[in-house]
Amino acid sequence: MRDPYSVLGVAKSASESDIKKAFRKLAKKYHPDQNKDDPGAQQNFAEANQAYEIIGDKEKRAQFDRGEIDAEGKQRFQTHGFDGFEGASAPGGTRGFKSSAGGGSFDDILNDIFGGFGGGRARPGPGAGAGPGAGAGFAGARAKAPPKTKGRNAEIVARVSLEDLVNSGKTQVTLPSGKTVNVTLPKGVEEGEKIRLKGQGLPGENGGPAGDVMVEIRFRSHKLFEVKGSDLHLDLPLTLYEAVLGAKVRTPTLSGAVNLTIPANSSSGKIMRLKGKGLPTKTGGHGDLLVKLQITMPPNSDDELETLMKAWKEITPYRARGPEFD
Repeated sequence: MRDPYSVLGVAKSASESDIKKAFRKLAKKYHPDQNKDDPGAQQNFAEANQAYEIIGDKEKRAQFDRGEIDAEGKQRFQTHGFDGFEGASAPGGTRGFKSSAGGGSFDDILNDIFGGFGGGRARPGPGAGAGPGAGAGFAGARAKAPPKTKGRNAEIVARVSLEDLVNSGKTQVTLPSGKTVNVTLPKGVEEGEKIRLKGQGLPGENGGPAGDVMVEIRFRSHKLFEVKGSDLHLDLPLTLYEAVLGAKVRTPTLSGAVNLTIPANSSSGKIMRLKGKGLPTKTGGHGDLLVKLQITMPPNSDDELETLMKAWKEITPYRARGPEFD
């Protein structure tokens, strides 16, 4: 370390005011924030800082002038009495940036020069001391920001009606934020399948991105239709005379009712297929609606029907069960 008076360019008889002015001039000239691409300027800044720490402090300046400490603030070897050397070299005070000099601390001076510059605090360059005094205002670098953490994913179960699945292709879900949104259902979505809504989950920490929402699809039970893959199954009740004589029966589908032609002499359990009236498929089409005929007897007994059936049994008997039932 060079002589601090030479570094600041002042005489040993310079006043505190002259020393302070000299340091202010050098600090402003060589500050790292104004010389980011000049390592030499950063070294000059650090050297000026060290010099002002010594002769900008009344007590340290006096110790330096008496030869008790060197240009870095370290004590020189001294002898005392008849016991010879009493102590080895040891740091003579901290090498921080604060000073008790009447002319003002290093911290105060740089903030006065660079107020608001670089976040409101001046920063020392490489090589500058970093003792306890530096920790308050000059750590040599800005504090490291805490890491950004992505938020956790949220799990939601969406109860989808078969009508929405076929007609709108959308369902409503309520996000963790309380917001309700419409979710477009993929073609041919199956029960238990999950849909990812990116960035709609729980918020992240320290400015990190939000997590995702995983929407699990569940079909609502229907009072008429049973789901089997992409096909729908429906039990269609028939009167005895509709089954015997044939009829056109109004039959519900998810996209509106149709008139289904029932052939004459239809048996209970017969299955009729309505093509394209099922659920959407992954290929863009639709499954079928399978209609199972169910003959329903009158709710009350009827004498005329019984008489007719007795006569019919005598005149036209027939076998309803095959030999496997024998």
